[in-house]
Amino acid sequence: MSSHHIVKEKQEPALIIANGEACSPELLGQLLEWSPYIVVLDHAIYRVLDLGIKIDAWLGDFDIDHNFDAIRAIQEPLEIVNTPDQEHHDLEKAIIFLIERGFPAANIVWATGRRADHAITNITNLVKYKNDIKLVMLDDYSKIFPLTGTFEKWYVAGTPVSLIPVGKVNGIKTSGLKYNLDDETLVMGYRTGSSNEAESDGMVRISASEGDLLIMECWDL
Repeated sequence: MSSHHIVKEKQEPALIIANGEACSPELLGQLLEWSPYIVVLDHAIYRVLDLGIKIDAWLGDFDIDHNFDAIRAIQEPLEIVNTPDQEHHDLEKAIIFLIERGFPAANIVWATGRRADHAITNITNLVKYKNDIKLVMLDDYSKIFPLTGTFEKWYVAGTPVSLIPVGKVNGIKTSGLKYNLDDETLVMGYRTGSSNEAESDGMVRISASEGDLLIMECWDL
């Protein structure tokens, strides 16, 4: 699989490659083509090396032995960042790393599937950093991102759009969906906005007065 670096750094979102279920080569290739900076998390390095991907930074607590010199030789130049902090999981560490480096946005892949605890934590933690960096998590079935301010986007009729609260979200207002909400509340585990859809070709608008809301564009292959 080819490398990246065809756009200027920070002109397009960075890419974080986690260690969950792999996405399709097509999706990964599209993201790599437009990613100026690529971060790989800990044990995923060997899967990435097998695909021949050129990366920029490798983060992890490195709790198993690695041949750092050999990996660096393959990937030179490569920044290897030891992140032993147990207060944050690996994906959080990568997000914080990019925020500190001044990146305004990042796409995330290989963060869902496999272990459910990792997938749930990765997805719900998107809201934690919504005011510091624009994050989008992608796999072969979903595009997931946190609501910030008022969300507006043009959709084709029937496009699935799910609203998933992280905790309790108040004052949700939508327009353009088949099942609109008018100053309503969603609560994780009790009431969510799963499997809604665009009512017709046109703009969908979503806002909330309080709380953390995830927007998910989902599809079946």
